[in-house]
Amino acid sequence: MERFDNIPEVALSWVREGRRVALATVVQTWGSAPRRVGSQLAIAEDGAMQGSVSGGCVEGAVITEALEALEDGQARMLEYGVSDGDAFAVGLACGGTIRVMVEPIGPVLPIAVLEELVAARAAREAVAVLSPENGPRRLAREGFEERFRMDRAGFEEDGTFVTIHNPPLRMIVVGAVHIAQALVPMARIAGFDPVVIDPRPAFASEARFPGETILEDWPDEAVESLGLDARTALVLLTHDPKLDDPALIAALRSQVYYIGALGSTRTHAKRVARMQEAGFSEGEIARIHGPVGLDIGAAGPAEIAVSILGQAIAVLRCP
Repeated sequence: MERFDNIPEVALSWVREGRRVALATVVQTWGSAPRRVGSQLAIAEDGAMQGSVSGGCVEGAVITEALEALEDGQARMLEYGVSDGDAFAVGLACGGTIRVMVEPIGPVLPIAVLEELVAARAAREAVAVLSPENGPRRLAREGFEERFRMDRAGFEEDGTFVTIHNPPLRMIVVGAVHIAQALVPMARIAGFDPVVIDPRPAFASEARFPGETILEDWPDEAVESLGLDARTALVLLTHDPKLDDPALIAALRSQVYYIGALGSTRTHAKRVARMQEAGFSEGEIARIHGPVGLDIGAAGPAEIAVSILGQAIAVLRCP
């Protein structure tokens, strides 16, 4: 499956191979646009591309403009109307309009800025790339708190376009149980980087979670080694306070954006009592979503996993 979240890394690797590269970014949309503002497409001088700005309906025109930008070293601001016919071809009900900014790397977007961006992303730092209408591109780590929180790129009042690069979403699942077996692949498809924690070898096995990151550590040690930040969702699935509570306490002391804990209403009441005894306030305990998941009448592990993933996304997108 093609990834759409590693465009800066791909662009930098191409530059380091000696290829000329341009970066195309969706800066505005109207109507039923296939890709959100901030979506990117990297184009190399040989026509290679990675990413998407429209789902396929205007990529050819963007590539042509990008190749011309590589020749003259100038940025371009493009606007395309996606017709109803083209929109239908890429799975949309109706057309829309998008604006795309094309920046040659080197002449417009300095290689040093791209290198700093890639390093920040590797360190899970939230950064913004500032692209003024007339002026040098640069990175910023402060001053755009609302954009970082909403994960929302866009224009500032002075005409500067701000591309937000938040750390990748991460889902830490404590308890390698049957629900986790359904949740982890769903979370990966939805754009999360999942990690499974369970000290019980019979549960935390490669056979049960092929190709996934599994930590056979006690949850408190594992979450400490991973780090807990505002782009992390923590899901507790063991039902065992000896396993769940240490990770839960660490999460309540962190800025994780979502905490979900499996269990009945009675189980959650006991959990709340334990957290009160541990010294947490009513407001802090209210961060726990328990019983976990949206109330969709879920039956079975897969449907429960859908409800958990839906709730984690809803908390992120509709705070």
